[in-house]
Amino acid sequence: MEGVILTPLKKIYHPKGDIYYGMKKTDAGFAGFGEAYFSTVKSGQIKGWNRHKRMTLNLIVPIGTVKFVVKSDRNKKLNNNLLEVELSLNNYKRLTIPPGLWVGFQCTCEYDSLILNIADMEHDPNEIDYLDLEQINYNW
Repeated sequence: MEGVILTPLKKIYHPKGDIYYGMKKTDAGFAGFGEAYFSTVKSGQIKGWNRHKRMTLNLIVPIGTVKFVVKSDRNKKLNNNLLEVELSLNNYKRLTIPPGLWVGFQCTCEYDSLILNIADMEHDPNEIDYLDLEQINYNW
């Protein structure tokens, strides 16, 4: 999907505790720093749909497993307007989502999951659109 980047992330194993990289300012997808925050999603629960007007999301899942669904309504004639990706420590990557795309996500493991978002701007409640889950046709 245009503008979406899926970046494999480095893991360094150490007998006393591992290191998991998140993002460097030289990485693709880095559009500046506004804030970083963690969000949880309970097992089986779904959050969404959200569309940011200006914010670029950089999503990492260090605990649990989360399926992200990204939907574009920019060109409804194309069939490739939907992207699904599941992130976890077993699939340790950063998902970069540019402004203008709808995103929803679901915890797909038996325990709560943790998501880190490294955003390029501070939260602004006026720059985000919301839809109820039923308003986008997707079979969770």
